[in-house]
Amino acid sequence: MTSTPGSAGPTDAVTPPPSEPARRIARFTRAERWVHRATAALALLCVATAAALYVPQLAELVGRRYLVVTVHEWAGILLPAPFLLGLASPAFRADLRRLNRFGPHDRKWLRAVRRRDRRRASRPAGKFNAGQKIYASWIAGAVLVMLATGLLMWFTHLTPLVWRTSATFVHDWLALAIGVVLIGHIRMALADPEARRGMRTGSVERPWVEREHPLWLAGEDEDEPKGERAQRPESDAAAE
Repeated sequence: MTSTPGSAGPTDAVTPPPSEPARRIARFTRAERWVHRATAALALLCVATAAALYVPQLAELVGRRYLVVTVHEWAGILLPAPFLLGLASPAFRADLRRLNRFGPHDRKWLRAVRRRDRRRASRPAGKFNAGQKIYASWIAGAVLVMLATGLLMWFTHLTPLVWRTSATFVHDWLALAIGVVLIGHIRMALADPEARRGMRTGSVERPWVEREHPLWLAGEDEDEPKGERAQRPESDAAAE
């Protein structure tokens, strides 16, 4: 039997096997992800209500100034709450200790960033890189200052006028700085889909870890607390 031209082509072609999905590494626990989400929600609420109070166009659009002030005050008061509740999580405490350690590899990472050297070997990082550590320390200090100055502005009868005036100056300008820093943080997150997925699902792809956090994957993370093995990337983790 003869075959017509082209009849054997599509049926005889061998379909290549599907590529094996990248292995995933556990990065954040459920408790850590909820701490991040709750803190982010309260911080954005503070920024939004502050903008509605200080930008005339937004103030006219939103109205109800007393309600906006009340929401802003309570969002600021509650801002440290997710962090304090997160201390009940061993994984969260272990990551805090990592963030508080700054070693030679972090200084090397910063030098590479300053030189715009993007080679993997020039940017060694454990579970958190030097930029993430600096950001975490700065935002923690800023929140404490904002909380203290906000309380001075709220309870006007407890402090003299010069204290309240100074607190208002610091509060307003630091709020502007926090807004700029948060915009930078969001822009960097938008530029790294896998990092966002790690915070959303708790796991990341192994190639991303090899590229961005090689010391953590290799078990050479100098930031890891001695005697602890929490959140070590030794096994695959399915996304939730």
